[in-house]
Amino acid sequence: MRRTVLVTGTGGAGRSTVAAATALAAAGDGLRTVLLTPGPLPAAVAATAGLRHLRLDPAAGFRSAALDLQRQAKGVLDFLGAQPLEEDELTELPAAEALALLRALHSLHADAAADPDAAADPDGAGWDVVVADLAPVRTALGHLALPENLARLLARLLPPERQAARALHPLLAQLAGVPMPAERLYATAARWQTALAAVRELLTGPGVSVRLVVGPEAGAPRAVAEARAGLALHGLHLEAVAVNRMLPGGSPDPFVAALHAGQRETTGELRTALDPVPVWELPWLPKARTPGELAGLGVPAPGASPVPGPAPRVEDRLADSGELVWRLPLPGAVREGVELVRRGAEVIVTAGPYRRVLPLEGALVRCSVAGARLADGELAVRFRPDPALWPRGA
Repeated sequence: MRRTVLVTGTGGAGRSTVAAATALAAAGDGLRTVLLTPGPLPAAVAATAGLRHLRLDPAAGFRSAALDLQRQAKGVLDFLGAQPLEEDELTELPAAEALALLRALHSLHADAAADPDAAADPDGAGWDVVVADLAPVRTALGHLALPENLARLLARLLPPERQAARALHPLLAQLAGVPMPAERLYATAARWQTALAAVRELLTGPGVSVRLVVGPEAGAPRAVAEARAGLALHGLHLEAVAVNRMLPGGSPDPFVAALHAGQRETTGELRTALDPVPVWELPWLPKARTPGELAGLGVPAPGASPVPGPAPRVEDRLADSGELVWRLPLPGAVREGVELVRRGAEVIVTAGPYRRVLPLEGALVRCSVAGARLADGELAVRFRPDPALWPRGA
């Protein structure tokens, strides 16, 4: 079994604590565990056997990538008289944090694929479980969507089928007097596309799940529904929702008792809305600084690989109604927050604050949108063949 657990949630709900508790539970079950965090290793898990910590360093990763790109483009930069930047002059871009996370996940999976039987070592080849402590859910989904968005942008800038542009590069090089690395450019783009596809595949593949952490506030059900729709839109599997910092019951203080009752009402509403996704109630432990205290949260270790949720599919109704129906699972989405825009061979789907551009494949490209409906956690879009584009006699 090889599992990757992505821990995200609402701001201030205790994501890092739940990520550390997840990693501790996995190591306690005898699984070789890697904990990816943006900060220092929590003291409570620092000396846990079988648990290794990797701290993300966005600045160092960005500098390395930028210097490598500068070395590859040295010929053109020299011709233009550009002054090379020194390493200490480079400051990371806003996407550096996302790139550092994705690079670390890709490296761990690549090492494991190359040597699946290796023991745990400093290079990260041996592991059974990776637990990633992510940013709040809106930011985290933006990070996880980066490979797909970059691949789409790259395909627009350097489409692999543009052979005519390649043929013109030698002529342009003679006119400009500077070498135009056309083949290298397209070869680099092809490598990037392959790497981006690999990262996207590992994020949505078997063995990857998301644990969503929220507080027990009254607004939690709405926040979870919104996040659930965003995860589904991006093809990510929601494993469980952890409601963190629950107050204990049975308090003689009427104010605390009322707060506890409100929290239990919130978790009950979540269970009803999320079924069959489990909802965990985690106790209020403000000083979880030891393995025992973290274990007291009761966070389960990752189990078997989750069964992937339903993927987008096309239902053929041409014989009955003359239409094709494209179905996209969007559990948690509400009609008022869903928008659909058709643009050429793509559809842009918005669910609350989340947006994704999805390609239309096969016969759908030759159809026009006839209508759409959101019901039972699924967006159904009806496509009708366009007579001007549909093959004659089909």
